[in-house]
Amino acid sequence: MSTGVIDAGLIDELTGIVGAVHVLRAPEMTAGYSIDWTRRFAGATPLVIRPGDTAETAAVMSALAAARVPVVPQGGNTGLVGGSVPLAGEAVLSMRRLNICEPVDELASQVTLGAGVTLADAQAHAAASGLSVGVDLAARDSATIGGMVATNAGGINVLRYGAMRAQVVGIEAVLADGTVVSHLAGLEKDNTGYDLGSLLAGSEGTLGIITRVRLRLHPTQPERATALLAFETAADAVSAAAALRRGVASLHALEAVFEGAMALVSRHLGVAPPVGRLGGDSHRNPPIEDGGGAWLIAEAAARTDPSDELGAAVEELADLVVDAAVALDPAARQRLWAFRDNVTEAISAAGIPHKLDVTLPAARLAEFVDGVPDVVRATDPDAQPLLFGHLGDGNVHVNVLGPGGAEPADEVDDAVLRYVAELGGSISAEHGIGTAKLSQLHLNRSEAELAAFSAIKRALDPVGLLNPNVLLP
Repeated sequence: MSTGVIDAGLIDELTGIVGAVHVLRAPEMTAGYSIDWTRRFAGATPLVIRPGDTAETAAVMSALAAARVPVVPQGGNTGLVGGSVPLAGEAVLSMRRLNICEPVDELASQVTLGAGVTLADAQAHAAASGLSVGVDLAARDSATIGGMVATNAGGINVLRYGAMRAQVVGIEAVLADGTVVSHLAGLEKDNTGYDLGSLLAGSEGTLGIITRVRLRLHPTQPERATALLAFETAADAVSAAAALRRGVASLHALEAVFEGAMALVSRHLGVAPPVGRLGGDSHRNPPIEDGGGAWLIAEAAARTDPSDELGAAVEELADLVVDAAVALDPAARQRLWAFRDNVTEAISAAGIPHKLDVTLPAARLAEFVDGVPDVVRATDPDAQPLLFGHLGDGNVHVNVLGPGGAEPADEVDDAVLRYVAELGGSISAEHGIGTAKLSQLHLNRSEAELAAFSAIKRALDPVGLLNPNVLLP
């Protein structure tokens, strides 16, 4: 598509809608909106607009559509696949000012939130009413509710509550021409046509700009027990994860860290894991090697103390477990969680990784974990794969670093994703397609499906203004 002209008349119109302070043009003001969290994807934008509510968003989009200016909607900019930054010179529509938390509907256990509300603020708001948001993730202080819906974010509680799409009971959005669609009643049964909330969830800003979301909330589970379990092999960890899912009704999270990633995060923290053994003579300098070891963090959460239930299930794992540590008080639990919560930070500190977020069928999960290092090194012999993820739902985060923390060869991405597809898995578990995986989408989606996707895109955005270089090949 041809890009429209951003002239003085358009700037005056936008300024009249949102105010001069919320129309950013100077490069030093727009730079932070043009690079993603990984530092791998960076572009530039001639214009950042920051509307304050749905009406302003609609008016801004109407003006941009009339001028045929393509737009990248952006929330907290915590995406990892190049889907939330202007890589082709698009304007950026930042939704961070839409940060109103409406009163919790305690009878329905629901709440309506502005798209710019951070997950941390949403959690605190719900907690005041004894309720909780179903999705949790490490970027909670900066990830926004609108962005999380647009990418169908997952996180650590998917095995219990489902991903973000499962939390949405109502939505409001602005379409490419400035039209507002709003369906926020939150009725649990509502068979009156297409589910726009489900359609927009995971659409990565290509079909509409989410402005408000009504979320299903869940009872708070105040009592928690956390176990860190060590295993000799990935296969043992996978078998244990299946047993824990069957045997622990209160299971709330089931996270895996494999040996290379555990060595890196231990070095980053300066603390050895309390169970299992890393190679080398010190936790301060363990070799960052693949190895076969695996660690699981299993957390149970309930209204009453779940430690007996979790402890009994761990005992039944018998010889599968090399060693185990169980924590009940918050400080001790946090010490165990540190080995999972800080993996991403440790990898980022080590360099600029390629992040490959994938899902495998349970029956092929251990095969993938054991086989992917060879796949990576067959393409880039000096690359280092680091694996961790959400073992309860089959989601493995494959992070690949080149020598000295540099990026690995680009061909690594294609090799790993093809291996995932060969094993019957998905090339994107929760991060989306963005621009990073455009050329591999056909590995999971048929020509008929892609044609249907394109037809939906044309119907809602016929000119192709909304995130035009994302998701669809």
